[in-house]
Amino acid sequence: MRACGYPLAFPAFTWEVRANDRNYHMQFKKKFALCLTKKKYAGNAIKTAKYNIFTFLPLNLYEQFHRMANVYFVFVILLQTFPEISTLPWYTLLFPLSCLLTIRGLRDLIDDIGRHQSDRNINSRPCEILFRWQKWRDICVGDIVRLRKENFVPADMLLLCSSEPSSLCYVETADIDGETNLKFRQALLATHQELVSEESMAAFDGRVICEEPNSRMHSFTGTLEWRGETYSLDSERILLRGCKLRNTDVCYGLVIYAGFDSKIMRNCGKIKRKKTKLDCMMDRLVIIIFLVLLVTSLCLAVASGFWARMFQEKHSYLSALYKHTTPAQQAFFNFWGFTILLSIIIPMSMYITFEFIYLVNSFFINWDLEMYYAVKDIPAKARSTSLNDQLGQIEYIFSDKTGTLTQNVMSFKKCCINGTIYGNFWWTQQHRHNSTSLWPTADHHGEKKLDFCDMTLLEAARRDSDPVLREFLRLLALCHTVMVEEKDQLVYQAASPDEEALVLAAKNLGYVFLARTQDTITISELGLKRTYKVLAMLDFNSDRKRMSVLVRDPQGTIRLYTKGADTVILERLQRRGPNETFTEMALDRFAEETLRTLCLASKEVSEVEYSVWSRRHHESSVLLQDRARELDKLYEEMEQNLQLLGATAIEDKLQDGVPETIQLLKLGNIKVWVLTGDKQETAMNIGYACKLLTDDMEILEEKEIRLWVRSQLRVLSPKDKILHTGEVLKEKGRLWRRLACCKATGSQDRGSLVEKAFVDLATSCQAVICCRVTPKQKALIVQLVKKHKKAITLAIGDGANDVNMIKSEARGRESVGFSWRIPLVGSGCAPSAISTTSHSPLR
Repeated sequence: MRACGYPLAFPAFTWEVRANDRNYHMQFKKKFALCLTKKKYAGNAIKTAKYNIFTFLPLNLYEQFHRMANVYFVFVILLQTFPEISTLPWYTLLFPLSCLLTIRGLRDLIDDIGRHQSDRNINSRPCEILFRWQKWRDICVGDIVRLRKENFVPADMLLLCSSEPSSLCYVETADIDGETNLKFRQALLATHQELVSEESMAAFDGRVICEEPNSRMHSFTGTLEWRGETYSLDSERILLRGCKLRNTDVCYGLVIYAGFDSKIMRNCGKIKRKKTKLDCMMDRLVIIIFLVLLVTSLCLAVASGFWARMFQEKHSYLSALYKHTTPAQQAFFNFWGFTILLSIIIPMSMYITFEFIYLVNSFFINWDLEMYYAVKDIPAKARSTSLNDQLGQIEYIFSDKTGTLTQNVMSFKKCCINGTIYGNFWWTQQHRHNSTSLWPTADHHGEKKLDFCDMTLLEAARRDSDPVLREFLRLLALCHTVMVEEKDQLVYQAASPDEEALVLAAKNLGYVFLARTQDTITISELGLKRTYKVLAMLDFNSDRKRMSVLVRDPQGTIRLYTKGADTVILERLQRRGPNETFTEMALDRFAEETLRTLCLASKEVSEVEYSVWSRRHHESSVLLQDRARELDKLYEEMEQNLQLLGATAIEDKLQDGVPETIQLLKLGNIKVWVLTGDKQETAMNIGYACKLLTDDMEILEEKEIRLWVRSQLRVLSPKDKILHTGEVLKEKGRLWRRLACCKATGSQDRGSLVEKAFVDLATSCQAVICCRVTPKQKALIVQLVKKHKKAITLAIGDGANDVNMIKSEARGRESVGFSWRIPLVGSGCAPSAISTTSHSPLR
């Protein structure tokens, strides 16, 4: 993405990986500090702990003495070591301070021991490297690793082949993007056909040239050079570290990035100690009280000096006692003596009491029955004893969407086909009985129940007299990335639940998706099995907002099937007639019901047109620079002059109590930001459903943000205030609501101005939704707001992709984290964990 009009640097394609050649990779070094060098290709061992046996004591004491009270107590103890001014033996004060430091140090030590154990367990996991059992830490770049079912992927790897047909590989990516749906990866046809034995694996000498290690989780660009041929590589060929192999017996992968070079580790933030607002306030108070103490002691010391001189003049017989000291010297010693006497103005017992109160308060959270989720027997869990007081001071909430605001469960609700809206009646038991008798094939393939059905639609599909309806259902069965496995019944594995909902809808209407290979898709159309040859898959991305599949049907006709957002499909239609106008009206009606909509279209492609386009597509697919841009141009050329088939409407069910909770947060003047990796349309629909967005709000998207920020940069200097909060927007009569993430680049001053402009604009809005953000970008957004607003923030997430957001903080302070559901992996990194939205302590 380019942000705010500044160019984004292209990645350097200098990362070269040679299969089965460790010596080649070990010879490269890179400079990392002054004259020091380290290996260019990192090993696979990781280390996330803060301390080791040598650094624990100095680093922990260094952190603890960032508390001004500890510095103050040490200062008082040092004063007590001088007999001339001491009131108590110095060790009587050292003991309670040592106890306080020890208690806090033990707490930090226990947390870090847990991180050490986690690192040791991960690094010691067994794996097969070149068919020999070794440990994860022994893996090197260029190794070929064999993975078995239920194994975690130990490093970022190029999938070479698998035991599944066409070398498909099913993975679960909950630790990466929070999605529990299975996704599939597919090996190149060349490696699938050639690497069929252990001997061929050991002899594999392919060379991968790709981009340097980076944190972009959803993109990969590279090529494989092998036997004189060059093959295009993208993210669909890559298994990322942290994925779990599911429904695949065996697969083989070539390690591309290992250890801290892997994408998930590049997205991991550093462990920092969070400092609460109360701690910061106490530090300021300690400084102020200490200065008051010094001034008071100075006044008393000066007064004592005058008194001593007057006393000695009146009582000359006592002069022998003071013959070695002058009144000034006595005043000096009295100054420090008064400082010691008055030092109890900051009692050490208060801090011990604080620790006790924090501990008891965390117990109350754990025992709170109103935050107990009885359905899954999940209580609330406060994992930090020092951040709970922050909950009443939160100004901004940063929430994940999938699995946090929503249940991530999609249901097909309605559709519009050829100017007719279907889906007005619930699927009753009688309807189910009647419909399954209509489609014996659907029942045989393990039909799932739908949330709706219209008997008119069932009858029309059975008659098979409407060619538009036929193409509509055929598109649902063909245009997707769903994988299928057949056991006792068909089981669909979809990368997203909305795709699964569409395929299930087609299946229950007689168009059953049966199988997929590298270049074919097999479906059953009203009981008749047909196999389509896949000529090209035109992938979805956030810019295109659509996906297409180019297929050759059994009769030899080439057709393009496209589905996507209405804004991009309608403008690519060949003509606009009454049916198209009615479909637009239906889309507006579906949107009012907060349903997620898609438009479906198709067209026939001639052999000549396809032949020319296919050649250019192959040339573009093996480019390293500008590959995505060139492919987008080709996709754009193909996806023109479409014929509209209809539209679908899907519901993403919210967690219980989400709209009510958000309304209560708004009443408390707490602003909610949603940070999600989903596409914009999805996030906006959920924003409407949960009442975060309302119809009286006006949208501000990324392009408008760029223009606005650029105009501000032209007229303002770094010393100017970029936006008087809310005033500019109110003068224009606008309520601006949704912002895309915008990252500043360029010089430091200009970058700071861009950041300030973005934050001032965003915090003036009623709601903010950031789409297509990576785990690292989630953390950067949280840091950005805290950097410029000095506000207490709350980060809420349900998976490992939210860990960075939860852990992030600006200068280690003013942030709180919640994991929404304990069973997911992200909860261990959160200061607190609760079960569902309806049990939030903020309600």
